[in-house]
Amino acid sequence: MKKILIAFAFIIAPFITEAQLKTPQASPKSTVFQTVGLTDVEIVYCRPAARGRAVFGNLVPFGKVWRTGANENTTISFSEDVTIDGKIVPKGKYAVYTIPKIESWEVIFYSTTNNWGTPETWNEANVVLRTTVKEEALTKPVESFTISISNLDANFAYLDMAWENSSVSMKFEVPTQKVTLANIEKALAGPTSGDYFSAAQYIFQSNGDNVKALSYVDKALEMSTEKPYWFTRLKSLIQAKLGDKKAAIETAKLSLAAAEIAKNQDYVKMNKESIAEWSKK
Repeated sequence: MKKILIAFAFIIAPFITEAQLKTPQASPKSTVFQTVGLTDVEIVYCRPAARGRAVFGNLVPFGKVWRTGANENTTISFSEDVTIDGKIVPKGKYAVYTIPKIESWEVIFYSTTNNWGTPETWNEANVVLRTTVKEEALTKPVESFTISISNLDANFAYLDMAWENSSVSMKFEVPTQKVTLANIEKALAGPTSGDYFSAAQYIFQSNGDNVKALSYVDKALEMSTEKPYWFTRLKSLIQAKLGDKKAAIETAKLSLAAAEIAKNQDYVKMNKESIAEWSKK
């Protein structure tokens, strides 16, 4: 009987797992993604609701660090360096903490993002930004805590936070001109060795014109001072595909030597196998 019950338990276990009850979250997770100029901004946070409770000064005490939402850390990510209140915030991901007060909020970007709520031990060295933002009273209450990005411009936008009868709006500037000029200079400088390598790789892998692929990988090697072993590996494969196995072996030997110096055993193995294969009469 005991064996029968154990067997039955194994049979129904997957169905029990699949049938686990799903219920709405009290503070549902939300993601805000916005491109400002050429900078990608992403905010991930959980949205508590007031539900008839007094929020600021009660549920969220004045003058104390707040996780700025519910559950795990509210985070903000920037793909480029941004400027807030004259301070440069390096590109990256930060936890967002706030200290609500009656007439203003302190906004804090914290480099550690894996805390559940506020850090158990606050480390001021992890504070990347601390700035004060004026609080504005709302005429229409906001039931669920809301973070948004507004007033978009090519060079700046505003990070908005609102709940109950309170809101704050913090300007952040993005380096659109700097990034654009860098892109222009890169484009006008012409293709890089990596561009030629990628073009040759695509043509080879898609069974295209391998004569053209060979010319592209040669151009990549010409532009590269280090002659990467993956460049010469691709060239050897193209040469072999074109029927020039003698040249392919010599190129593979170059790739093999460089891969051995770099201690990349995968490329060492591939080159040795190719040299052996192409050396067969």
